[in-house]
Amino acid sequence: MDNILENLSQLTTTSLSDALDITHNMNSNIKPLNPAHKVCGKAFTVDLPAGENKTLFEAINEAGEDDILVLSYKNETRYAFAGDFIIGLMQTLGIRGVVADGAVRDLHGVLDLNYPVFCLGTTMAAGKKNIPGTIKSTISCGGSIVRHGDYIVGDADGVIVIPQDKVNDVIQTASEKLEKDQIREERYGKDQESVRVYLNSVIN
Repeated sequence: MDNILENLSQLTTTSLSDALDITHNMNSNIKPLNPAHKVCGKAFTVDLPAGENKTLFEAINEAGEDDILVLSYKNETRYAFAGDFIIGLMQTLGIRGVVADGAVRDLHGVLDLNYPVFCLGTTMAAGKKNIPGTIKSTISCGGSIVRHGDYIVGDADGVIVIPQDKVNDVIQTASEKLEKDQIREERYGKDQESVRVYLNSVIN
């Protein structure tokens, strides 16, 4: 793991969100199927026509072990972009996870893989393989612009996109925010008097 990914993996999406503007937060409905899962890596972008997943196979074949597959699926939830078999292929090749504004199928099989899948939910119908998409292009996923190679962090609160050219500043700002939050928790909230002191500092 490179230093940037190592540092990002120590941060929460909430602290990263505080270090960026809200346009970098994906749709809050995109959540991990298993709330315990966290994912951190580089975006391997995939632009798929709604309901189609042919190009996903090309992406799986080309993605590396630092990559997260980020799929623009146009908020399609009737047809799945993948099921447990396809997601198992991602896992076997060492891809870090998948994020999509779409749905998966074979929920129990996917959960059994214990693999990070962030999406809009589940469905029954398989994606079609008629119309190709593109890989490594700039996409929109969950309402956020994602460029190939941007940094992605996802946890139980959602998914955030960190532009490559801002990542070091974002890490520093988010780390400082976490430190301030920890100091605040240690200083306030331990007893009624400290709670009143904090509340009054905000109110007045």
